[in-house]
Amino acid sequence: MIVNDFRSWKVREPVSQRTWHVVRIRVEGGLTGYGECAEVPVNAAQIVTGLSAQAYEASAKSLAQHPGLAAAFNIAALDVLAKQAKAPLYQLLGGPTRFKVRAIAAIDGPGFSASMQRAIQAGYKAVSVPTPEPAARNQGQAYARAVLSRLEELRKSAGDGIDFVLDAASRLTPGDAAVAAAAIERFHTLWFDEPCPTANARALEKISSECVTPIGYGRHAASASEFQTWLREQVIDIARPDLARHGITGIRRIAAIAESYYTAVAPFHDGGPIGTAAALHLAASLPNFFIQQLPFPAADQDRRMRAEIAGSEIESVREGFATLPTKPGLGIEVNEQALQRYSI
Repeated sequence: MIVNDFRSWKVREPVSQRTWHVVRIRVEGGLTGYGECAEVPVNAAQIVTGLSAQAYEASAKSLAQHPGLAAAFNIAALDVLAKQAKAPLYQLLGGPTRFKVRAIAAIDGPGFSASMQRAIQAGYKAVSVPTPEPAARNQGQAYARAVLSRLEELRKSAGDGIDFVLDAASRLTPGDAAVAAAAIERFHTLWFDEPCPTANARALEKISSECVTPIGYGRHAASASEFQTWLREQVIDIARPDLARHGITGIRRIAAIAESYYTAVAPFHDGGPIGTAAALHLAASLPNFFIQQLPFPAADQDRRMRAEIAGSEIESVREGFATLPTKPGLGIEVNEQALQRYSI
């Protein structure tokens, strides 16, 4: 199971211009595995060749200086091992804790209602909505009214049965974040995502303790220890580790820590369809899984590109849920010709 061949592609969606890296490893015996991350170093082939797919945890030490490559290798190695076992990857991880995965789509402007309706028509019943861009710092009630106006418009357009996440992407001051978190309580959002920067833990604790809106963090966390600190200080209600940064087993470690604090995990994923396949297997293996964010490009051209790479079913959502792959490994057939066609 020694890696004797490595290749990567940097691909880009034609309309949204979203980019990510796909990696492929081939081991002695001919089995191949695919992974995904945001960036890979130029000497990635030299770093990965000679590593053992079976020793994916021990190999992580060799890749510690390149967390993105480590995450992609982790996914690809597990893909190889599950293919060798002739079983879906979630079986290798201990068997499924569920047979379908609740999914959420991130919508974007300029037409938020139109973007949300496209997601609803595609089968989603939960959407992540960005907060309005702050015009200035510490606007207080003026900013809260802008947030409420956006949510009210979307609620009216969506009707009943659609859940919302409000995503601030750490753009707000602690003061505006606290006012907004209190203002949206009556909307019963699934959570308020990254309301302000994490540098001030006391401010986070104050926001979390003074409102009933759950708070989510972790998209930019580099290590499991950061999650442990937030959980110990009781400043987060939803853990949001990034698949492209931590890989499958890294998120499983974070989820195990979160489970000891009775905290749910909603992994962050904003890459390509190979990452989506990995995210579904991961979700199936986590007892404290909540919901999985799946990329939902607004443009038909981008969605066709993703389907060309890994098939249309892997990112198909019905009644708010994605189904688990059933074929060995990640359960997808990767089209390398499409990867080459969309590579940059």
